[in-house]
Amino acid sequence: MSAPLILTLSRILLGPIFLIVYLYHDAFGISLQWLPFILLMLAGCSELSDLFDGELARRHNKVTDLGKLLDPMADSIFRFSVLLAFTQGIIQLPVILVCIFFYRDTVISTLRTLCALRGYALAARLSGKVKAVIQATVGFFIMILMIPYSLGSLSIEALRAISFYSVLAAAAYTLYSGIEYIIANRLYIKKALGFTDKQKDTQTRSASN
Repeated sequence: MSAPLILTLSRILLGPIFLIVYLYHDAFGISLQWLPFILLMLAGCSELSDLFDGELARRHNKVTDLGKLLDPMADSIFRFSVLLAFTQGIIQLPVILVCIFFYRDTVISTLRTLCALRGYALAARLSGKVKAVIQATVGFFIMILMIPYSLGSLSIEALRAISFYSVLAAAAYTLYSGIEYIIANRLYIKKALGFTDKQKDTQTRSASN
């Protein structure tokens, strides 16, 4: 249990903590005025742990296969927890909109794992990194918007409308990044799925006939 791995695991735990605090802040005695700041603190801790765990692992030569597996998983769990939480409570995002993020990450993670098992390492794409930054930025943006709402200077209708269109834009880019990733790696994906071998067999049989 190295320090980088502990930071990664803590980021996984921060996801459900964020969701619980957002949904049940009244039960914990957290006022609406304090809620955005606590949520921002949790999100900030998650992003900082993401920054430091990789840096520590490289600096102290603690890079492990488990860390490589858990790091992107921890990012996805926390950011999806944030968006999932916002489908309830104050923000009320449509669940189907948030599902786009989940489906994209699930499909891409499955394809990467399948290709890795077949000996094909799929490199991360720039669009995927931009996607992660956009998702984090939108989450922080909504939390910041909750501050004027809690102070009565922003209506609930405006808060929900701005949040919806912000997440909609992020979802559109998330969908694009997934499609771009599949297209860029389509040859490896076809090989991993066995489509290329089947095509070759078909061509060989046709030639022999």
